[in-house]
Amino acid sequence: MLFAYVQDLNPLGNRLLSTVVAGLPVLVLFYLLVVRRWIASLAGAAGAVVAILLAWLVYKMPLDMAGMSFVHGLVFGMLPIGWTVFAAMLLYNITVETGQFAVIRRSIGALSGDGRVQAILIGFCFGAFMEGAAGAGSPVAICGAMLVGLGMPPFRAAVICLIANTSPVCYGGLGVPVLTLASTAGDPVTGDKISIMCGHQLPFLSCLIPLYMVKTMCTWRQTLAVWPALVVGGGSFAVFQFFFATAHAYGLPPIWPLTDICGAIFSMVTLALFLKFVWKPREELKSSDLGPLSRAPEPQAQGADAPRSPADPHAQEAQAAVAAMNAALDDKDAKPLTAKTVLIAWSPWIIMALFLVASGWAKQEEKKGAIPLGFADSFYIVDVPTLHDKVERAYQLQKLLPKDAVPVPGEENTYIIKENGKEKKVVAQDGNKGLKLREREEAKFKFTWFTAPGTPVLFAAILSALLLGMSRAQMGKVCRKTVVQMKVPIPTIACMLGLSYVTKYAGMDATLGVAFAETGVLYPFFAAMLGWLGVFLTGTDAGSNALFGSLQKITATEVWNAHGPNGTGAMPLTLDQAQILICTANSTGGVMGKMIDAQSICVATAGTNQVGKEADIFKAVVWHSIFLASIVGAMTALQAFVPPFTLMVPK
Repeated sequence: MLFAYVQDLNPLGNRLLSTVVAGLPVLVLFYLLVVRRWIASLAGAAGAVVAILLAWLVYKMPLDMAGMSFVHGLVFGMLPIGWTVFAAMLLYNITVETGQFAVIRRSIGALSGDGRVQAILIGFCFGAFMEGAAGAGSPVAICGAMLVGLGMPPFRAAVICLIANTSPVCYGGLGVPVLTLASTAGDPVTGDKISIMCGHQLPFLSCLIPLYMVKTMCTWRQTLAVWPALVVGGGSFAVFQFFFATAHAYGLPPIWPLTDICGAIFSMVTLALFLKFVWKPREELKSSDLGPLSRAPEPQAQGADAPRSPADPHAQEAQAAVAAMNAALDDKDAKPLTAKTVLIAWSPWIIMALFLVASGWAKQEEKKGAIPLGFADSFYIVDVPTLHDKVERAYQLQKLLPKDAVPVPGEENTYIIKENGKEKKVVAQDGNKGLKLREREEAKFKFTWFTAPGTPVLFAAILSALLLGMSRAQMGKVCRKTVVQMKVPIPTIACMLGLSYVTKYAGMDATLGVAFAETGVLYPFFAAMLGWLGVFLTGTDAGSNALFGSLQKITATEVWNAHGPNGTGAMPLTLDQAQILICTANSTGGVMGKMIDAQSICVATAGTNQVGKEADIFKAVVWHSIFLASIVGAMTALQAFVPPFTLMVPK
């Protein structure tokens, strides 16, 4: 069995120097994004170039293999991930163009006049809907503008929406972060398992975030005065979030891409009915009646200190995007709301949910093989040229040869093992820990075009456009608008995935993973903080998962080897469980970094008309971000080591 490339985790002969070199692509990203303020797509492309050069010149990976590693990740970033993001934004734009989204926005804004309840309904619940439906900063911009329009001070509205846009982020854009993490980490860290693990962490945060959010805008007394709304709003979202995230574990089809959208819709309906028929605040307080944010006076925009447009490309991009949103959502000539108009407004999302449920059933069938559709199969698998089965992981990362392996007569170091009920021929090598496998890295393009979330959403968009009576001119306008909106997000995700695949196949992620494993039993906590750092750098949970997904899996393996049942025994999980938990922590911890990344801060200031106040808002939310990420880290540590919390990790 021949390999074109065998990984070396210490190519410079010095672990410290090799670790520094392996981390250079991330350091380049940090410099370009945070210091130089480059647009994320360009910074991702530059980081990928650095990774390819290091893989070739330092890690001695053939240049054509390094290049194809990047192409492999780039293609996956386009399909299914980019395709899903595009389709979700297209459906959203159809509802905006036809005026249906303005109806949705008005129907939510009219449910309560209390500033605290509005923060829960709009900032948290409606923001979760926006995150699942469109993402790309829209929850902060639209919800912030809505709250300001209802009388909330702009600075407070921005902070509230940034804090609220956390626990729903894992399922943003129809679950793109989960898809991305599954791609970079690989088996056994599948999208279905990640979603279950998210469903065993995020609902706790969904109960906490509304309380935490309201407390930042008023006193404890004023906060506890609306505890029924907090319980019903946060609790109902947590229950529905758990259901959609884990439904496939109980025999239902995988409907986790709907977690944010359907969870938010049902939560808003539940809270609206509760407010109408069961409970109302004893004293309805307007936003202006509440105490000052964090007991500090809100920055005032006056005179020479008034907000002004900075020359920051992130701010300029955010201003343009928010201006387009506001123009499209202008509803000054709106007609009165009726049950029929509200139902029609929500109909595109109902249609989308039905298509995605049907897609979930089809995905179950695809586990048996591609579904023949007559004109094509439901997916195609193509080997990546020069890369598939040509890369051997470093000896340190290989699994021990199973004890029931059967030698193949006449073939030295070749054995037959059983894997998932099937026989498989493998090659083993001797080392200081006994015989280990010499497994090849698989590299295949899997074009799952039919059941990728983007396809059923596209069908829903087409059907919605027909039902809403859109003209060809309107459809052309919406398609062009969507392409322009996606000119940064999709290339960013694609470049981040390309960078990640280079580091994965070259072994750079393994060099870093082995180094991080030195933190030992503390690593489950730091896994969440690494995800938090990734979102702060890249601006998206998907970007963080692309950057660190494979690294987290390798580190989890090393930590388990030292502290699992075969080591100290401190971690009572199987290896698969440890990998699922640690990788998921990258995403669930990462969401807390969403409130401090450059894109979110700039969108928040643009949406609330405070451009130039980015530093003030960053200072107001950064400690909230660190504290909430630490909670996720502590939760991950409990689930890694402390029964009965360990039972929450899927097998």
